[in-house]
Amino acid sequence: MTAMPPILTDSPQPSALDGALDRLRLDGAIFFRSEFTEAWTYASPPGDMVAAMLRPGAQRLIMFHIVVSGRCWVAVDDGVRHWAEPGDVIVLPYGDQHNVGGTEEAETVPIIDLFAPPPWTKLPVLQYGRGGERTDIVCGYLHSEDALFDPSLRALPRAFVVKTSVGPLANWVTSSIEYALSVSEAALPDGPPSTRLPELLLTEVLRAHLASAPAISHGWIGALHDPVLAPALAAIHGAPANKWSLADLAAEANVSRSLLDERFRHVLGRSPIRYLTEWRMHTAGDLLRSTDFGVAKVARQVGYDSEEAFSRAFKRHHGVPPSHWREA
Repeated sequence: MTAMPPILTDSPQPSALDGALDRLRLDGAIFFRSEFTEAWTYASPPGDMVAAMLRPGAQRLIMFHIVVSGRCWVAVDDGVRHWAEPGDVIVLPYGDQHNVGGTEEAETVPIIDLFAPPPWTKLPVLQYGRGGERTDIVCGYLHSEDALFDPSLRALPRAFVVKTSVGPLANWVTSSIEYALSVSEAALPDGPPSTRLPELLLTEVLRAHLASAPAISHGWIGALHDPVLAPALAAIHGAPANKWSLADLAAEANVSRSLLDERFRHVLGRSPIRYLTEWRMHTAGDLLRSTDFGVAKVARQVGYDSEEAFSRAFKRHHGVPPSHWREA
């Protein structure tokens, strides 16, 4: 029988997620701002190219965009457009190549062609478009080696939008915008000025995004380092629409079904199939919040052939039907 790895103890209650995020190591922040006018669409460089330009030696960077005004969308290579409005924060946790555009259709241009490459004497202000309605965006880049940002584990969506309202997150968004506006006009003889604003902002954004994720009160982030759980979690996170069975997930982890089930219950406090269902509901919430997909399409994206079955599962998890949840 395969020996069970050491048990990861549950994080202290009630601030398990807070403690895990507070221990994240994020560094190397860079801010710049962009002013786009309709119609516009740009394509980012591949993530490794961005990393080579902004942080030589890094394999990837975390990218995030704060929408200051206007409305825009972001899409990675799956083509799904996630929409964002003023105050929203777009996050690309694995630095994937992506497109960003406005409300009108436009030819896609490589963003690298629109401004001079680094090193910069001052932080760039990118201006591009055809002169129509304006969208302002503050762009940020951070580096971390934490498992949360390992693309092979897929702990987070490749692109997601976090809505801000009031409280600490809204305050960090406001402060970050003010900072980017102030430093974009200043000369940078020694490189970008040091600030922890981007690190603090991203931590708060992740806190908001993960607030509805399954098992955050247990060892979820630690589970990403677990040799038994990590492959199963990567399979669920990467393809929530698959018809996963316990046997399938055990095969992904190369362990017995009983060992995988025991490990899930020890570390995450639920069975693998219950975790799968909760992750699907978490993913469905993201899609309802940031895309124009109808309920039937969201259902298919998270593994339900029947809209009715999905709506029942969603209501059990969130307390309201998907259409009411989206309206709220």
